[in-house]
Amino acid sequence: QVRLVESGGGSVKAGESLRLSCAASGYSGSSAFSSAFMGWYRQAQGQEREGVAVMNPDGTTKYAESVKGRFTISKDSARNTLYLQMNSLKPEDTAMYYCAAGRGRWPNFAYDYWGQGTQVTVSS
Repeated sequence: QVRLVESGGGSVKAGESLRLSCAASGYSGSSAFSSAFMGWYRQAQGQEREGVAVMNPDGTTKYAESVKGRFTISKDSARNTLYLQMNSLKPEDTAMYYCAAGRGRWPNFAYDYWGQGTQVTVSS
């Protein structure tokens, strides 16, 4: 059974940076992790969950317009870990951030696993 555990959230001021990590366990080898479709999502209080960034198995990426140029998704297959580097954070980035893993490639994909989330709070 695959398990995803996020970490790296916290409380920061506007303009600062955070790096979120999503450690995956239960994959049968780094090749299985490498071939997964993975993404970061967020949900602010009282709002619907929204996609932040996704990564295809070949490493190509897509970002929400609101985070383009500020956030970077990356993956370390040797460590079975997905990252989200968040720079120039804004108060509107405040949310619970979740990572997800699944199958396929954009836009035809499906998620099989979700993490429990890590809170990011940005003050002005």
